[in-house]
Amino acid sequence: MKPVFTITNKVADRLRQIDQARGFLAAAKLSEDWIAEMSRKALIREAHATTHIEGSQLSLEQAENLFAGKQAPGADPDDVRELLNYRKAFDLVADYVAGQEPITEGLIRDIHKRLVEGVRGGSAEPGTYRKVQNYVSQTGKAVYTPPPAHDVPILMREMVEWFNTETDTHPVLVSGIAQFQLVHIHPFIDGNGRTSRLLSTLCLYRTGYDFKHLFTISEYYDRDRLAFYKAIQGVRDSGMDMTGWLEFYTDGLSTQMQEVTDKGTRIIKRDLLVQKHGLNERQAAALGRILDFDSLTVRELEEKFPNVNRRTLQRDMRGLVEIGLVSSEGATNKLYYRFKEKTL
Repeated sequence: MKPVFTITNKVADRLRQIDQARGFLAAAKLSEDWIAEMSRKALIREAHATTHIEGSQLSLEQAENLFAGKQAPGADPDDVRELLNYRKAFDLVADYVAGQEPITEGLIRDIHKRLVEGVRGGSAEPGTYRKVQNYVSQTGKAVYTPPPAHDVPILMREMVEWFNTETDTHPVLVSGIAQFQLVHIHPFIDGNGRTSRLLSTLCLYRTGYDFKHLFTISEYYDRDRLAFYKAIQGVRDSGMDMTGWLEFYTDGLSTQMQEVTDKGTRIIKRDLLVQKHGLNERQAAALGRILDFDSLTVRELEEKFPNVNRRTLQRDMRGLVEIGLVSSEGATNKLYYRFKEKTL
């Protein structure tokens, strides 16, 4: 296997942005509690998005409830299982990275097994390479015929050997190539997309590009699935030149990392203000939400602190107004608060 691609100005620029974001996260003084909470939310969003791409009808709220051990009334049992399976597969990847072991075909099969086990009657043959010809369809129309089944073991072996020994290619590009190659080989009956995206994440993690587990690349794909599919198919349409796909892949990852960097910058700003003004826990939470979502109402703060009475929360917000951190706007019964930029 020898992938063909060109490092265009766009790819080089996106790699620079990704490396800058990596440096920011390594150097930034972000609270461990914030990182833990944000990585938890990122895992839920990634699980939701990667299964949504494949047809799951779960809402993000249902996904959050399921990860919290709650029920999702009315949800398709297979959709529920696929979502929870992702967490099991992600845990496998995290453990594997911690052990610093090379990526193997056995690991990829184990990832696939965890992703599809117990879903849709086991028709995906968990962890087993396909023995029949399969097809990639969009809107009911076959758009790609993968290699014949007897070629799968050879192609998978070549792929694994390549990204375990490749040293001249940027790790981010290796992860993007691995994602495309697995989708292209399509080694399993079903679940290839989910497996490929988790394999890409594994490739990033094992080379130090884990970004504190804060990115959700599938969320980027899910925002415009047509563009995602077009980027993958574009490789085949251009004689297996991966340049267009890698432009799309690095663009997605850099977009994600810019969003993470922005959030990190806001939380650093919040922490500085909390320390400077001696804010209490509720005020710190209120300020953080305002920085994240531009505004806040007392009703929204009540959802965060359901056991605190409304008068106390209103007093907290008045305190933030009095010291000049936020401004209040709107009628008394529909008051909302915004951040005052000049305060830092």
